[in-house]
Formats: sequence, structure tokens, C-alpha cells
Amino acid sequence: MVDKTLFQTLKKRGLLYQCTDEESLKNLLESGKPVTLYEGTDPTADSLHIGHCVPYCILRRFQKAGHKVILLMGGATAQIGDPSGKSELRKVMDGDTINNNIEKIKNSLKIFLDFDGENPAIIVNNFDWFKGLSYIDFMREVGIHFNVNKMLSSEIYDNRLNEGGLTFFEMGYMPMQAYDFIELNRKYGCTLQYGGADQWGNIVAGVELQRKLNFQNGTDVNLIGATNPLLLTPDGKKMGKTERGAIWIDRDKISAYDFYQGVYQTPDECTRMMFALFTDVDMDEVDKLIKEDIVNAKKVMAYEITKFVRGEQDAVEAQNATKALFENKGSLDNVPTFKIERSTLDNGLDVATLFTLCGLCSSKGEARRLCIQGGIMVGEKKIMDASAIVTTQDLSKDGYLLLKKGKKTFIKLEIK
Repeated sequence: MVDKTLFQTLKKRGLLYQCTDEESLKNLLESGKPVTLYEGTDPTADSLHIGHCVPYCILRRFQKAGHKVILLMGGATAQIGDPSGKSELRKVMDGDTINNNIEKIKNSLKIFLDFDGENPAIIVNNFDWFKGLSYIDFMREVGIHFNVNKMLSSEIYDNRLNEGGLTFFEMGYMPMQAYDFIELNRKYGCTLQYGGADQWGNIVAGVELQRKLNFQNGTDVNLIGATNPLLLTPDGKKMGKTERGAIWIDRDKISAYDFYQGVYQTPDECTRMMFALFTDVDMDEVDKLIKEDIVNAKKVMAYEITKFVRGEQDAVEAQNATKALFENKGSLDNVPTFKIERSTLDNGLDVATLFTLCGLCSSKGEARRLCIQGGIMVGEKKIMDASAIVTTQDLSKDGYLLLKKGKKTFIKLEIK
């Protein structure tokens, strides 16, 4: 059973930004017939942070509405590298690294998509069709339809052109991605591609390539491309990282508390979009929460997103740890903990070494700078001198010591 209200849901939640034919998309999604769509991902890393997952939130809604979802892994295109928005040539990746990355991120994708059941999402790899396609055949079938002047006018290549370093190697990325759409239509009947707004030029290229093939071959295949708005900070940077690092989806890479705090530290301006993407809270309720109390709205957002990604138990524990640290309510049991040998602390460690050792600071230099700026606390004391010594005598009567960096980053130091 297909949910005919999906188009209105996407519009209300602000998840449809651009479309090559919005009226056709509306009619398609309101027809009651299942649509096959895809989103392409180049597996350039072995894990995902929350910023990577925006497209999967869109695919999740399509799958829940009864549509067929294809997740394309760019085993071939990742070896070229998407030049969109890049100022430097991407590092060339080998096939083994790419395949390893694909395998590792599959588990994270299960948070968003169902790969079993009556309507399972499927994962395909574009290396499977590019590996058997010769350069000459590809240029004759696909390259002939791409005008270089038009390609260079696309914002995809702007940064590389401004840097004076665009290579012929990178120029091949757009035709390859465009061909993916054609191949998925031929094999699976895929008629819709969804992606981030920064992929608009590549998505349009696939739609236009099919139109040219229609004219050439006398066919009548209608493809539609659409994008979601990017999740950006107010200064225009992509969301997904905080001062402590990336907000990883993989629970082995980040504690529940750090995940919760990372989400909570979302800039106020991004709160509505985070709700729209990662939760099912009605947008009228979201707007009411934000209007009444943005701080409370962000607490609700952090809890709901942590529950969605990591489960309710982690959400409750992270929420309780936050209350214990910031509101002096509850237990510190769920606060991120670093255990140290008693002998090490008996001998004493200077603050710069200790904060670097436990991971609160990336280097002793950072610790020293933060001390000068008043951003380091040991227990209840603000430390201005990074050479100050911490010993077991500084532990509380309960046997721990809170180390604080800035306003919101804590570690509970305990003896092993």
C-alpha cells in the first residue's frame, strides 16, 4: 500500500528543494503507484557521521511510504572523486579500500533503511557495470552527449576552476554519475534520483542524458531529479561535526552522551531542519516548540534523534547524564569516563598532559591555549596554568574528578 501523502509531507517538512519536474513528481507520488528511486553515495570513508545521513533520512520516508529504494554505492565513481565544491583533487582510492568502506557502513544504514521484509531496500555498486565498459564504448554512447562548455559552466567545477587545477580525470565524474541513472532505469525501472543540493548539476546531467538518448533511440523514458536542502551551519559549513569531532552514527566511535551533546549543540538556526530530517515529530509541534523555548526545543530534538539513531536506552542515559552535569540532578554514571592507573596519578600529571591523554584536547598546545583563555576546569577550579599538577588528592570523596573543557565538554576521571 502506497502512502499518497508523501509529496505533501516532503513539502511541509522542507525536504524538497529542487526538482527537474515538480508537477510530474507530485502526480507520480499521488498516483498510488510505487516509484523506484535511488540516491548515490561514494564510499570514501568507513563510517558515517550525522551530516552524511541526510539523504538516507529522505530514502527512509520513501520506503515507509511504500516505494522501492535503491542505494547506489559508487565503487567506480569513488575512484575518480566528486569535484563538487572541492578546491583540491581528491585522493585517489583503490578498490580494496572502497570495498572495505562499503562493507563497514552497511550496518549503519540499517538504522535508516529496511533491507529485509516485503519491500527491502537494495544496495548496488556502479563498479559492477563500469568494470566491463570500455573507454571507447563509454565515450561513444555517453561522452558524445556532453558539451564541455556547458559542463564548465556548472557550479560543480567552480572551485577547481578557480584554483586552476581542474583535471580531465575529474571531468569524467559527471558523465559517469549521469550514466548511473540510465543504467538503474534499464535494470530496475528507476525513474527518480534524490540527492543533496550540491549534487544538482550531476542529477540534472542524468535527466538530460536520458532525454538525448530518447531523441537518439526513439524511446520515451521520463526521469526526474530532485534534491533536499543541505544541512548547513550559519557560516555555510556542512553539519556533522562539533568542537569535539564528528557526530558518528557508529556507536563504537562515540558515546551516547557525546552523541546527544553533539546533536544538542546544533546551531539554533538548524534546529527545525534537524527535526524535519531525523524525527517524525509533526512540524506544527516543532514550530511551536521553537517559538516558545529554543533551549527546550533542542533538548527534545537531542533526545528524539538519539533515540532514533541509538535507541531509547541510550537516549535516556544521555539525557540523565546531561541533567547530572548541567542541572545537578541525577547520577553521573552515564557521563563519559576515562580510567587512569592510580600510580600514574599518584605521581601527578600536569593539566596539559592529562587533558591530552584523556582526549579532551587534541594536543598539549590546545590545552595551554584553553587555559590562558579560561576554558579549562578541574573539578570546581578554573585552571589558568597548564603546568598545574593533578594528583589522586584532587579526587572527590566518591573517587572521581570531573575535567571540563569549555562549557559543555566533560570527562569523568576515575582510577582503574
